[in-house]
Amino acid sequence: MPEAELHILAGGGIADPLNEIAAGFERTHGQSIALRYGTLPQLIDMARRGVPFDLVVVPRDVLDDAAVRALIVPGSIRTVARAGIGVAVRLGQKMPDISTPEALKRTLLAAGAVASIPASATGARIAEIYARLGIIAEMEARTRAQPGPKQIAEAVARGEAELGLFLLNVLIDPRLAIVGPVPTELQREVVYDVALAANANAPDVARAFVAHLLSPEAAGVTREKGMDVG
Repeated sequence: MPEAELHILAGGGIADPLNEIAAGFERTHGQSIALRYGTLPQLIDMARRGVPFDLVVVPRDVLDDAAVRALIVPGSIRTVARAGIGVAVRLGQKMPDISTPEALKRTLLAAGAVASIPASATGARIAEIYARLGIIAEMEARTRAQPGPKQIAEAVARGEAELGLFLLNVLIDPRLAIVGPVPTELQREVVYDVALAANANAPDVARAFVAHLLSPEAAGVTREKGMDVG
């Protein structure tokens, strides 16, 4: 008899592989899973407000919050995936030069609008890149903040933004062309970790899901969706 529905809080940047992995777990275990996605501040807020969850699959920044960390089983944190930051344009558009920090800076300043999610773990990394390039104020004026990862591709595809700047796996979309990752010296990876909730309603199922998430089969799905594993 399946246990209670498994509740998972997760970062939007890992949604594509996690949705597929969760669906596979539901099929093989006959277990219902409720996935709730959010940005960095949303996830921290949900955890602090007592939104029920059995486990999290989130950017490491979420688990750096002391209040969230207090809700996690000590020693249960494992790295699931990581992804770097890249740039995309609408399919058919001229590919800009981002090969060096100076080239990236020129491309960003030449854009009228850049789609991204400032209030996210990735947004924090992008802000560090802007700081390195000395263009924080200029990019604040150019940034078109999106409510979630999927909307970044939508904004670029519709021409509302000339560039999409976010995790490379999120920018994979048939309507977009990936220009490439930002230069190595500017690259800032976002790491996603899984952790068990101390007060999980379905602890056995949660542990089984973590084992599934860390399996070679799930790792293959994650790689197919454009993320690195471990």
